[in-house]
Amino acid sequence: MPTDIRHETHSMLMRSNGFDGLIGDSPTMKELREEIDRVARSDAKVLVTGESGVGKELVATALHTHSPRANRPFVAVNCAGIPETLLESELFGHVKGSFTGAYRDKPGKLEQAADGSIFLDEIGEMTLRMQGLLLRFLETGDLQKVGAHRAEGRVDVRVIAATNKNLRDLISQGQFREDLFYRLNVIHIAVPPLRERKQDIPALIDHFLRHFTQHNGINMPEISTEARQALTDHSWPGNVRELENVIERLIVRGRGATVVIDDLPPEVRRQKGVGVRPKRERRRTIADDLYKRLTEERESFWTVVYPLYMQREITRGNVRDLVRKGLEESRGNYKIVSRIFNMQAHEYKKFLNFLRKHDCQLPFKDYR
Repeated sequence: MPTDIRHETHSMLMRSNGFDGLIGDSPTMKELREEIDRVARSDAKVLVTGESGVGKELVATALHTHSPRANRPFVAVNCAGIPETLLESELFGHVKGSFTGAYRDKPGKLEQAADGSIFLDEIGEMTLRMQGLLLRFLETGDLQKVGAHRAEGRVDVRVIAATNKNLRDLISQGQFREDLFYRLNVIHIAVPPLRERKQDIPALIDHFLRHFTQHNGINMPEISTEARQALTDHSWPGNVRELENVIERLIVRGRGATVVIDDLPPEVRRQKGVGVRPKRERRRTIADDLYKRLTEERESFWTVVYPLYMQREITRGNVRDLVRKGLEESRGNYKIVSRIFNMQAHEYKKFLNFLRKHDCQLPFKDYR
């Protein structure tokens, strides 16, 4: 059977079985799908771990799709993208008049997910206070809205949490509650990084090619042997999400009927034939790479960092690390940081508001 037809058939089979997006025939992916199928049948809480971009939300969706709750709601919440004050209302809801702007009662995500599943993404970014509120809900099932004097009833919802952090390390650092960890970690599913299942990359390339050419209404290009090999050899620190973005750019910026090596991003071409970098180095250089793009390639914070964060390709911790590097360079002067990050003068307040809203502002006095 030709390769493209085999990949198409395999992809259709996975979609029909509720594994849309979890593509690959590698032993690790087969084992992952089998584990999801087993775990989905229970109501046990699940902790999904893995690096950014590996597909943790796809795993959570598959767990719900294969469960007896499949016909009930599946609600996803990004705990890293919502400030603490708003996250409490987002999860538990609020009553009219509980705070400025609360003009009516509003149900929270937990209530909206009743009898279904809720996916708490980036649980490691949740503050200790919010962790305490979540723990109380997990222990009792009682739902108390912001501004309410008592719980307003119980909610039956399956909780699936995910993180790209080592929660045991956070526990030792006093940043995550041990009791909450054991509540969430009933079943642990670890999603492998793309570099550990390279044999799945060709199928992923073909999947994304089909998706984006159909979405944009254009003919699907060929990929030269050299370009395909470079894509396969790349270490993909951003995992499947990075590969997806690269394929989309190739489609949108397509120059011809065939994608050649020169069409690939510089970082992919540079990695051709280079072994996988140590995991420790990859983690250490996320902020370094962003900082280099801002300072050496003169790109703007708003075109590089902001969209990556809002699309969940980088975490709050990555942004904090980047801001830390700027503060170290500027000796604690945020105005200088904004200039280092190539912002216009009128964007300074917008920058500070972004940092405050997403809990990324660091004390400038620490760098004076």
